[in-house]
Amino acid sequence: MSEGGGAPMKGRAFDRKLFGRVMGFVRPYKRVFWLSLVLTIVLSGLGVVRPLIMGTMIDGYVLTGDRNGLYVMMGVVSALLFIEAAVTFYQSYWTSWLGQSVTFDLRNALYTRIMGFRMRYFDRTPIGTLVTRVVSDIETIEDIFSQGLLMIMGDILKLVVVVVVMFVVNWKLALFCMVPIPILLWSTNIFKNSIQKSFQDVRTQVARLNAFVQEHIQGMSVVQLFGREEQEQRKFQAINKEHRGAHIRSVLAYSIFFPVVEVLSAISLAALIYWGMGDVLEGTATFGELVAYIQYINMLFRPIRQLADRFNVLQMGMVGSERVFKVLDTDSTIADGGTRGTDQVRGDVRFEGVSFAYDDERFVLEDISFEARAGEMVALVGATGSGKSSIVNVLSRAYEFQKGRVLLDGVDIRDYELASLRRSIAVVLQDVFLFSDTIHNNITLNDPSITRAAVVEAAKAVGAHDFIERLPDGYDTDVKERGAMLSVGQRQLLAFIRAYVHRPRILVLDEATSSVDSLSEQLIQEATARITKGRTSIVIAHRLSTVQDADRILVVDQGRIIEQGSHQELLARNGAYKRLYDLQFR
Repeated sequence: MSEGGGAPMKGRAFDRKLFGRVMGFVRPYKRVFWLSLVLTIVLSGLGVVRPLIMGTMIDGYVLTGDRNGLYVMMGVVSALLFIEAAVTFYQSYWTSWLGQSVTFDLRNALYTRIMGFRMRYFDRTPIGTLVTRVVSDIETIEDIFSQGLLMIMGDILKLVVVVVVMFVVNWKLALFCMVPIPILLWSTNIFKNSIQKSFQDVRTQVARLNAFVQEHIQGMSVVQLFGREEQEQRKFQAINKEHRGAHIRSVLAYSIFFPVVEVLSAISLAALIYWGMGDVLEGTATFGELVAYIQYINMLFRPIRQLADRFNVLQMGMVGSERVFKVLDTDSTIADGGTRGTDQVRGDVRFEGVSFAYDDERFVLEDISFEARAGEMVALVGATGSGKSSIVNVLSRAYEFQKGRVLLDGVDIRDYELASLRRSIAVVLQDVFLFSDTIHNNITLNDPSITRAAVVEAAKAVGAHDFIERLPDGYDTDVKERGAMLSVGQRQLLAFIRAYVHRPRILVLDEATSSVDSLSEQLIQEATARITKGRTSIVIAHRLSTVQDADRILVVDQGRIIEQGSHQELLARNGAYKRLYDLQFR
């Protein structure tokens, strides 16, 4: 299946194949499922018994004045109500427990799948859409069990039992009650089809709303700095209006359907009383039967009305399932067929004729070949968009290249286990991402093998220990979302510490000093000198002053390496590097 995940679905009310996949997650809890099903069946039977007992009480004890017998029957009814309440409690609890357990496993499977996706998938899929899949779409699947499938089975079973009992006890009274049923079934079908479409619209609009809000809250600084609040508000209002319209269409369907059900129920009751009282007076029916049938009418119309609701819950669950399984079926994972570990690698990196395209059509790297020996520093310089960061992305297998080979210690990087390969490479990006957590956890990424002493040692080596100690809770200070309470330079220093404590064989610095002030740049340059010592380093830089001591400098232009050599060698050539140097220093 192709990548992406935002298109609206055309779900059916019941899809056997899709439902079978959902039921696959029920397999570990099959005992609870069968127990819930048995309780649902018992509950359907208990409800039908009560009107029969009430009719018997009226005919056999109330009208004859048998107080003692009436007390006994009242005790039976009370016991029956207690049993029915207990069964209802356990049936409701176990069905909800089953639904929560299934969605727990399904959400874990979905999140695990998403974590394995290649970066290209996230480039093409809005974050808000994935949030909708992981959170609210999976919640609708829980409703399949707690309010959908088993409840539908129970309601249908109750309807069948009620109709059978009504015709067995008195077929004439049963026919009077059935007069409006054809109209009810017809209106129920119209309601089901109408609400099905509106629910699909609701799910689509929820995904659009989530994606818009997620993106624009993250980019709120841009919106405010450029004074685009009014324009963005209009966009939001348009999306929100569509969301409201989808909900109102479903509300309108309910507003029409429920009064129709009540009117038809009243008509059925009126027909029963009109014709039933005549039968009572003629002696062909008893007063107790008439009272029992009045209760049966309620038991007949309520499940039919609820069935429409249940089918809509099932439909919502099917739509949510279809969306979730589309993500699970997305073929966007990076092949991990390697068997080698990287514990003993030295750090020799070699690119041999590598070509790479993000969209498999327009190549951003073409025939890239270079070598970074173990312990060397290789710098990549060039204009923005020349392909420098793409080289790094290929090395860490964030993206897969189409042509050529990338070797680590003479072995193709695809022959290494993916997790092991990435553990041997540490990347310090220009835009440092910090989680809403403590400084310590952001550095260790919750790796228990990295001790506090190792973190402090790394912070001192990088030159960040003093500023961390001045924070309110030191290393236990919560940096807030995306590290909002820290400056750009401080976030960069934390990224250096993070790289340092993970002891990589290969270190990648992606324009780590391009967005910091002069003081932070000096600290970062000192940190760079410390953490690059003794390990292979690939440094991407706009400021040539930061890479003049590199063992080799590669000048990248339009996806190709056009020059390489040391700083002095490249200046002597009087080529592209010399022009970059003159632009910055002269």
